[in-house]
Amino acid sequence: MDVRPATDALVYRDATDADVDDLVTLIESAYRGDSSRTGWTTEADILEGQRTDADGVRAVIKTPDSTLLAVERDGRIVACCQLEHRGDHTYFGMFAVSPALQGAGLGKIIIAEAERRARERWGAREMHMTVISVREDLIAWYERRGYRRTGRMTPFPYGQESFGIPQRDDLQFELLVKEL
Repeated sequence: MDVRPATDALVYRDATDADVDDLVTLIESAYRGDSSRTGWTTEADILEGQRTDADGVRAVIKTPDSTLLAVERDGRIVACCQLEHRGDHTYFGMFAVSPALQGAGLGKIIIAEAERRARERWGAREMHMTVISVREDLIAWYERRGYRRTGRMTPFPYGQESFGIPQRDDLQFELLVKEL
C-alpha cells in the first residue's frame, strides 16, 4: 500500500486520446468488478457490466467546453474527473481514484482542484453532479465537501447497457450542487 501523503507529486493535465485506454482501465477498476471492491467507491453490488468504454472516454475528451482531467503520480494516471462548462455552472463527472489509493485523502484534494479550475477557467458559480441515489456513503462524502442534495431526480437509463446492468429496480440519479 502506498503510504506517501496524497499530495506527493501530483500532476494535473487535460487527458488526450493517448490516455484513453489507461483512463478506461482506471474508471472500470474504481467502480466495477472485483478490483473495485479494494476501494470504497464500488458500484459492483448495484451494477454489473461496464461503467464506460473507449468511445465514452474519447467523447468526454472531445466535447467542447469540457476536459477530462488526468491526475498523475510518478508518470502514472491515478485519478481523473470530467469538468464540463454548462452556462453558470460546471458539471463534475467520471470521477475515479485508483482503488489502491482510496481512503488516503486523494479524492478531497482532486475535487478541490477541480472546483478551483472550474472557477478559474469558466467563472463557474456552481458545481453540479449526479450520483446514484442509493449510494448513501458516497453522497455523504460529497456532503462533507460542501455539496447539497437537491431532491431533483432523473431516471436511471434501464436497458442501456452502456451505463451498466442494474442489479436492482430502484436506481435513479440525484443532482448534487455546491456553490463555488
